[in-house]
Amino acid sequence: MNTQGHVCGASVISNRWLVTAAHCVQDSEKFKYSQPDQWEVYLGLLNQGETSKSTLKRVKRIISHPQYDHLSDDNDIALMELDSPVTLSQNIWPVCLPEATHDFPAGKSVWITGWGKQREKNAIASLLQKAEVRIINNTVCNKLMDDGITPRMICAGVLSGGVDACQGDSGGPMTSTESSGHMFLAGVVSWGDGCGRRNRPGVYTRITEYRSWIREMTGV
Repeated sequence: MNTQGHVCGASVISNRWLVTAAHCVQDSEKFKYSQPDQWEVYLGLLNQGETSKSTLKRVKRIISHPQYDHLSDDNDIALMELDSPVTLSQNIWPVCLPEATHDFPAGKSVWITGWGKQREKNAIASLLQKAEVRIINNTVCNKLMDDGITPRMICAGVLSGGVDACQGDSGGPMTSTESSGHMFLAGVVSWGDGCGRRNRPGVYTRITEYRSWIREMTGV
């Protein structure tokens, strides 16, 4: 945000479009997060203290999913259109979008990245962090998360605890490297119960459920 520093993460899906979480772009009492002119996007950023080494873009349009439910966090996905195309490079490259039929099986190792808190009570990280977690079956996750999981969500974590997304990681990617070597966007950081708690995995927006919506909205 223009006035408050790091708020959320996002994933580049083309030279003009980003995917993030709908809960990142809902207005609060204090801030108009739904307004494109409130946002600044830093692409290719590694260290929050070195923004001059990244590419700064403004946002032209925000499309929040029309069925987003702020109580359940169902359909927690939004799109951001940049005001001008970004030059793609080694540090700024689109993640692959999975087709609706793409399977990310339970037990598969995936990666989460972001500048979120490294402990529940900590400040956000200055250096981009990454962590390896495993996909958890939706039925199992639904029991662990008190029946809060819909088919449009995908869970991942380490059930013994200690590895998870946290506040500040919202909207960022959960990626899976497939046998082809390509990296696919399996999920968007959505919600959880605290961070890294035992038997409380992280919950992500399941991208395969939104492939046609993304294509319809962006042409990507």
